[in-house]
Amino acid sequence: MKSGLNDMAIIDIFSKRQRREKQSLPDVYRYDVVPENLRVQIVHIWNDVFVEQAERGYEQVVKILRREYGVFKLVRSAPYERYDRELVEFFLQERQIDRVLDVVEISFAWITRSHTFVFPFRREEQINRSKAALKELNGRLQEHAIGYRFEKKRIVRTDSEYVHSEVVKPALRLLGGSGYSGALDEFLKAHEYHRKADAKAAMNECLKALESVAKAVCDRRKWSYSRRATAAELLQKCFDNELVPQFWQTQFSALLSLLKSSVPTGRNRLSGHGQGADPVEVPTHLAAYLLHMTAATIVFLIEAEATSP
Repeated sequence: MKSGLNDMAIIDIFSKRQRREKQSLPDVYRYDVVPENLRVQIVHIWNDVFVEQAERGYEQVVKILRREYGVFKLVRSAPYERYDRELVEFFLQERQIDRVLDVVEISFAWITRSHTFVFPFRREEQINRSKAALKELNGRLQEHAIGYRFEKKRIVRTDSEYVHSEVVKPALRLLGGSGYSGALDEFLKAHEYHRKADAKAAMNECLKALESVAKAVCDRRKWSYSRRATAAELLQKCFDNELVPQFWQTQFSALLSLLKSSVPTGRNRLSGHGQGADPVEVPTHLAAYLLHMTAATIVFLIEAEATSP
């Protein structure tokens, strides 16, 4: 029997309410585990969304993973060419968290375009089914206090649900617009490095994304700048040209200082130059802060460019 869209709703069952009352739910995000019951819930989502093209969906995901991992089969015991069994068994058994997240990312990236594999008269239904699947996935991750979300066809790390929804998601949405594709790629790479605990690389990608956005804004406004302009110089160019109106300059002086120093200077001092005799360790929480600061700066610059005369 086919599953309806209502099957994808997250139900607030009695046991969940009891756990909340007993305060047994974790109050911080976890990054090194995807519990078995969450994996099973994700498999249920696959079964809901792969209603009519399950064979194609499972096959494509399995073949991508086989090639990337350099193996002929993900699970030796899986029946020959039973892609659904192979993917599910691998997903439920795999211990490496990065590989588990690989499966989630690739499978749901496929789901976002699954409507292209159905007949035209079924596409709207499949688009709605895919949207419901993505909503449930992120809801389940949040429910289990897992510090990741699926955004823009990638798994990104979330250190604060509020900051992610109010700052990071708007930044991703705006970067998806025309002219910001390079900055979007760099910002997503920053999140990927942050997920892998490579703070220095994450900070470098933050700077690249910020520079790319500032350059795009200057290009849109036809403001000249040196090809070697730094992020601080590009941001100053935006303010010199009154992207923020002159009568607001006093109120924005603190923000200008923050834009010029926090992200670029943090990166330049800790990750952009030689380390000397002793390696410089960049704390993960500092990388998280700079990711969020970069996101907020990106939102400000793009919206200011779009709405200023």
